[in-house]
Amino acid sequence: MPDATPDRATAREAIALLTGAAGFTEHRPPPSPLPPDGPLGWSGYDAARERASARTGEEESVVYGTGVVGDRACVLLSFEFGFLGGSLGRQTGDRLAAAYELALTRRIPLVALVATGGSRMQEGMVALTQLQRVAAASVRLRAAGLPQVAVVRDPTTGGGWATVGAGADVVLALPGAQVGFAGSRVRPPDADPYAYSAEGQFAAGQVDAVVPADELAAAVTHWLRALGPHGDLPAAPVPRALSAAAGGTGAGAGKRAAADSGPAARLPETGREAVARARDPRRPRAEAYLADYFAVRLPLHGDRSGSTDPGLLCGFGLRADGRPVAYVAQCGTPTRPAGYRAAARTIRLADRLGVPVLTLVDTPGAANDAEAERAGAGAAIADTFAAIAAARVPVTTLVIGEGGSGGALALAAPGNTHVTADSYFSVIAPEPAAAILKRPPSETGATADQLRLRPQDLVDLGFARSIVG
Repeated sequence: MPDATPDRATAREAIALLTGAAGFTEHRPPPSPLPPDGPLGWSGYDAARERASARTGEEESVVYGTGVVGDRACVLLSFEFGFLGGSLGRQTGDRLAAAYELALTRRIPLVALVATGGSRMQEGMVALTQLQRVAAASVRLRAAGLPQVAVVRDPTTGGGWATVGAGADVVLALPGAQVGFAGSRVRPPDADPYAYSAEGQFAAGQVDAVVPADELAAAVTHWLRALGPHGDLPAAPVPRALSAAAGGTGAGAGKRAAADSGPAARLPETGREAVARARDPRRPRAEAYLADYFAVRLPLHGDRSGSTDPGLLCGFGLRADGRPVAYVAQCGTPTRPAGYRAAARTIRLADRLGVPVLTLVDTPGAANDAEAERAGAGAAIADTFAAIAAARVPVTTLVIGEGGSGGALALAAPGNTHVTADSYFSVIAPEPAAAILKRPPSETGATADQLRLRPQDLVDLGFARSIVG
């Protein structure tokens, strides 16, 4: 295992970073002594443990207990990297399993502060199988609808990353942390170090946010408020219409230009006008709606399969009254497979935690290039349909622009979809529809009229419940 470095926070310092003056109450599992020199009889193992204990003041590589982060009670577990590289042995597994069980018993979230070099070689397969114990404990917590947040510190590698870290619902990372399954001593010598960093994992969609240490307590507090646990929550309110002046994507654009719902906006007279208005670059986009809707936004980043889609925004948000809502929002671009996978991940997490979902639909359709096909576009879209169909929490949809075919419908809530006056929804966009029907481009407008894709048509057809405007 790697040696500890002096500038790495200890397990208790990492806990204090979150709890501050609120304090921390340590728990310990029942004693379960190891045989001399451990289960393998590894010569010198007892002496190495004694040195690690003398150096760190800890009995094992994990400290756990209860504490308060912001105003939220939770179970905290923190790795002590100075104790044999934060490695996982049998007694580490005892502590990890006990921490998850404590969260389950108390029905409170679990926050893990991870810094580990992996499984402990001196305990061989006994150490490695602790990963199975952690996975089982995590599944029990997940089945109970209790959230898990991981903060990955430097370094987080091996089985600790592949269970406690990457297995959490939300993964935050400290800047510059080494993060990856392969530790520095076992990866290929020519490997790109960026791929094993917090920033590299964020770029690959494996980490939700890279958070500076001085912002960590606030970030974790917001996440705990958003994730719950909660009682029964009502459906997400339908976002109010934003004026055309809010068409920018700046964070404050929606708030500056939002207008209270009043008389209905003028509706398009023809299908071709509806399409033109939905494609108008001046109309409000997802960023403006989200900025107006939420007081705090907490993005979920990436599809956990190595990709991201910047044209689809996912996460949880807190409204001004503190009410949590999960969101999935298309930004007007063709949605890529990574976007659909991130959407399905968000919807399923919200459903498990009992948080209502808001989707904003705005796409000309799913990405249809060869790369998208190779990345599994069909399967990703199918999974998004399935996530919404299976959701037990209320899902509310507002179509804010283009609703292009199945790539848009995958994010629409059956029976609870609303549309703005600047939107349309169609079985397919007018241009490809005309092409499929072997019509010349000059008949695209007439085809748009025939498709009955205007907002008022969508209400008449029973697809949309209302026009927001």
